[in-house]
Amino acid sequence: MADLAILYDKSESDELGIRLTAEQLGIDLEYLPFYKIAFGFNRSGYEYRSAGKNYTTILNDIKVILNRGQSKNRRVFAASVMESLGKKVVNPVTVEVTCQSKIRSLIKFMEHGINIPKTVYVPCNVSEELGSGGYIDNSISISQLIETQLSSEVVVKPDAGTHGRSVSLAHTHEGLLSILKSLKTDTTNPAGVVAQELIPKWFYDLRIIVSKEKNRQAYCEPVALVRGGFKEFRTNTFLGNMVVHVNLPEVVRKQAEKCGEALAGDSDAWLIAMDAMPNISNKKGYDEEVIKQKFVDLEKPFKEVTKAKLDPNKKTDFVKYSRNVEKAYLEYKRTDAYNYIQGVVTETLHKTANDVVFHEGNSCPEFWEQTRIIAGINVAEPLLACAISLLDR
Repeated sequence: MADLAILYDKSESDELGIRLTAEQLGIDLEYLPFYKIAFGFNRSGYEYRSAGKNYTTILNDIKVILNRGQSKNRRVFAASVMESLGKKVVNPVTVEVTCQSKIRSLIKFMEHGINIPKTVYVPCNVSEELGSGGYIDNSISISQLIETQLSSEVVVKPDAGTHGRSVSLAHTHEGLLSILKSLKTDTTNPAGVVAQELIPKWFYDLRIIVSKEKNRQAYCEPVALVRGGFKEFRTNTFLGNMVVHVNLPEVVRKQAEKCGEALAGDSDAWLIAMDAMPNISNKKGYDEEVIKQKFVDLEKPFKEVTKAKLDPNKKTDFVKYSRNVEKAYLEYKRTDAYNYIQGVVTETLHKTANDVVFHEGNSCPEFWEQTRIIAGINVAEPLLACAISLLDR
């Protein structure tokens, strides 16, 4: 009988990695689907079943859930359902709700004195439907409200967005108006407009893993994943940028731990990936053209990584798939170009360690490939440790 279960709606590398890690550590880990299931309930109890299997008995016995829902909204619902049944969840619903929204996250950071980008939230939709028919265009009013507090270049982003999608940079007033007119109200941007100052992070930002087990202090991993490139100002790897690793200065680790505590509040156990930007400004000290050429040099070995990830047999032989991806990444890490870029990142980050800006927390980070192999952090291990710490043994 298992005390722990992993819940997810799609079995991707990270979820397969958690199950493999649990198996290797001798941890009995059940599986609960959160897609095409029916959760039926009334005052007499509940049923949890798919078309082909009844999971009610399994769920009755589970004490702690690892929540790996695919989207921010689904994770909030999953955590809410499981906590209503008396289950402990990593991450708990309070963490999911805060991390779901950039505004809620940034307010928590502000309250704890954490360095964040100057942010303006205008709780007004650009296009407002009239009861009598037609629409009001609020773009000019919103742009004026933003520009009273932000000058020069302005970043506009969805409140609940992810992977850098729909994040836009306005260089001028006209550019800001054009971006505003293109905004739609939806699940990633439910109400209003979020705008921020552009932090001169140069060509990279940081993904920092922070976790907390019950009855222990928050712990920041000593190495961070660096996402970088010159393709555009958004450095997210889903947009084609590459990755290296960096050892974090102690002051950055302490700030990251403070960020986790701000987002998690009094939650007993949690794991959050912090996104942060070094304010490089005029502290570069390197020939940018040389760095750009090094990124070009990395394209060929990185294609081998991409090729390895396209293995159609990933789910049937995940161990072999992981081994092949790891081999490709390690060849990529051995290149002179990788080592050069990694050295630039290390030096400039240590120069700007006291001026790193935090802007978001991700409650369900991807990790099995890039973070595990490049930064050396198998996030499945602290996740499982957090879950085990919640068991009353």
